[in-house]
Amino acid sequence: MEIEAIAAASIGMSLGKTAAAVDIAMTKKVMDLQETMAANLIESLESAVPTPLPSFGHKLDVLA
Repeated sequence: MEIEAIAAASIGMSLGKTAAAVDIAMTKKVMDLQETMAANLIESLESAVPTPLPSFGHKLDVLA
């Protein structure tokens, strides 16, 4: 009976380690994907800002 309990505990621990390893691997993949998506978003935001004309929109006449 003790041998069966030890074997069951060993299998349970092994399954727990495997599940933890899978969780960590999935978390790393999700983090990598989020990093890529954030970089793409920043790049698209930077390219979406139009460059103003050099003499238009830079000065405000506060005396008028």
